[in-house]
Amino acid sequence: MSANPIRPVLRRTALAQVQRVTPVDVRSARHLVARVYGEMERDFGVLAPPLALHSPAPELLAASWLTLRETLVADGRAERAAKEVAASAVSLANSCPYCVTVHTATVNSLVRGRDAQAIADDHFDAIGDDRLRAIAAWARDGAVRDTASGLELPFPADQAPELVGVTAVFHYLNRMVNVFLPDVPMPDGTPRSALPVVARVLGTLMRRASRRPKPAGTSADLLPAAPLPADLAWAAGAPAVAEAFARAAHAVEQAGREAVPDSVAELLPRVLGAWDGRPPGLDRRWLDQAVADLPGADRAAGRLALLVALASWQVDDQTIAAFRTGAGTHSKAASGADRTLIHLTSWASFTAARHIVSWTPLADHRSAR
Repeated sequence: MSANPIRPVLRRTALAQVQRVTPVDVRSARHLVARVYGEMERDFGVLAPPLALHSPAPELLAASWLTLRETLVADGRAERAAKEVAASAVSLANSCPYCVTVHTATVNSLVRGRDAQAIADDHFDAIGDDRLRAIAAWARDGAVRDTASGLELPFPADQAPELVGVTAVFHYLNRMVNVFLPDVPMPDGTPRSALPVVARVLGTLMRRASRRPKPAGTSADLLPAAPLPADLAWAAGAPAVAEAFARAAHAVEQAGREAVPDSVAELLPRVLGAWDGRPPGLDRRWLDQAVADLPGADRAAGRLALLVALASWQVDDQTIAAFRTGAGTHSKAASGADRTLIHLTSWASFTAARHIVSWTPLADHRSAR
């Protein structure tokens, strides 16, 4: 337990932000959850709600922390400011104001000038640092297939596993955040006027943590060893990053096997294969058409998985409630409990993130080996 008097307040505030599932309280956390919570506060600076929301499924909490730690947080070849810029730019592309607020606050604490505000405002041409401007544009434009295919790496090849990894992590986390957290990093009912103060506190704590040594690879044993999937070969140039994604991918795939109907597991990759990365729009006829051929019992799961992957900000309480009701009768899911909900949404988010990252040419990534 930390002696910092603000720590208990931050913990309560962090967990109070989580919606639609009940996160594990710090005081009752045990085993894997307790270890991840402790590592998160030590290395990231705060108990981060985008990770804590996974706590009803401890192995997915570990997977989300492991990939975030080894890409954004751990000591490596790429500087933290560049990683935070990439995280912020991806979050803009995914319409995730929560993550934009948190990570531009960290950028603001790491670099001088007005670059953080330019990123937050999506005015990348106003970023004064040429290198950060190029990384921001690369990370944002990689979210659309026809622009991603023509991108060149705006950083040395040996930094690719970390920076490509950051984009993969935030394509994943943005989707989970849009489903389970509010638009700003404060509990519902908190005055919006408090946001600048909250952002400064978060930025300060994360900056302080970023200055402490954080050796790569020390958290690998959170999850069992697993082979690196072929589509994640861009990570191979950094052993700790590759290990993190291999273990996390295995955990997410296991979760999908438990919670995702076979028909949905086949449908989502097929829909993603025809998707260009652009929002499908508010009219949900595309969604109705996509799930029309699913068995009736699988349609609620299919609707939720497709929305999480392609338009996570459109997930609403009705969609969640329909899945919870349907999950109770599905042969793979014992109930519509929080764990099952986290399993399906994590699988859909991670599947989408892997697919998006695959659009960026990998030749230069492999040269980092």
